[in-house]
Amino acid sequence: MSDYLKVANDPVLWLMALPVVSLVGIQAVLFSKRAYASIKYADMTSKEAGKAFKIGAVSAIGPAVAVFIVMLGMMAVIGAPITWMRLAIIGSAPTELTAATMGAQAMGVEFGGPNYGVLEYTNSVWTMTLNGIGWLLFCGLFTHKLEGIRDKVSKGDDKLTVEIGGAAMLGAFAFLVGGHLVAGGGRLIAAVAAGIAMVILLKLSKKIPKLLEYNLGIAMIVGMVAGVMFK
Repeated sequence: MSDYLKVANDPVLWLMALPVVSLVGIQAVLFSKRAYASIKYADMTSKEAGKAFKIGAVSAIGPAVAVFIVMLGMMAVIGAPITWMRLAIIGSAPTELTAATMGAQAMGVEFGGPNYGVLEYTNSVWTMTLNGIGWLLFCGLFTHKLEGIRDKVSKGDDKLTVEIGGAAMLGAFAFLVGGHLVAGGGRLIAAVAAGIAMVILLKLSKKIPKLLEYNLGIAMIVGMVAGVMFK
């Protein structure tokens, strides 16, 4: 196992991962600039755009903490460079961890187990990479067509567009939370605690409006702490 970890943490892998991670950082800067440049089309002021950016940044704290925790575990098994690169591209720690595990299982060994060596490690990395290619291809080939599809579905009705978007978000979040509720145990406790925290925070936000932009991040942290304490 120590032999493959030498390969997994080799300086050459750090150099190979650096351009990919740097590209993600460059994209984030470019997207932010384009977003600010587009506020005139959305009938927003610079102050409103700044507030929206701040709310988004604060809301990202909760998911980022969850990813960071899983990242520490992944680093111990597949090394820091690949973990850094994969989570910078995809950002879904559970997905990457599942792909790495499936790569090891395909070789007939346990992920991170005694028989997990260089060949098994390589297969885990290939599985994570191939799993992510489908997402990137879809985004590259079809993202520009989604706007037209949305307009056809809503038939140009702005109110219907908002309702469709809201329904899609509710469905997506219900699907994500539903799995935790059915699983029970610490996952159920975490989901329920986060939900209760959000209800309380929303009520407090009526008296303290500035608290509103921090609600999501705080609720996620409460859920994670409750889940860990229960386990």
